[in-house]
Amino acid sequence: MPSILVLHGPNLNTLGKREPEHYGSETLDDVNNRLMEKGEKWGCHVDTFQSNIEGELINQIHASMGKYDAIIMNPGAYTHYSYAIFDAIQAVSVPVIEVHISNVHTREPFRHTSVIAPACKGQIVGFGTKSYDLALEAVREWIEGV
Repeated sequence: MPSILVLHGPNLNTLGKREPEHYGSETLDDVNNRLMEKGEKWGCHVDTFQSNIEGELINQIHASMGKYDAIIMNPGAYTHYSYAIFDAIQAVSVPVIEVHISNVHTREPFRHTSVIAPACKGQIVGFGTKSYDLALEAVREWIEGV
């Protein structure tokens, strides 16, 4: 059974409360439960992890080798300046999809640049929490060879 790791970066634990005009009203538990249910229906195991601490996210990326077939990651604000996360992604052979709930390209200028994106297989932005679902679907298609 394929395994997928979903990583949520800083402040994503506040989903449902923080700036609902950008991030919606779903909680992180809502998102995680939906992804785990979809994964189960598709025959994939989905694990989730959230941290406000950069090093903990890096540790999860490092530990993914040999354990996960793909990572779906919303790095939050680390997107714009964490070369350490970029290096961690480069160091493992696990494909990563970068996900953002809001359309970062229509927001403040500092959000327009991702230093993580060049290390990722792809990026999905702007579809609300459904961005995670689209990433999960993309991973499923890779695994199934579609």
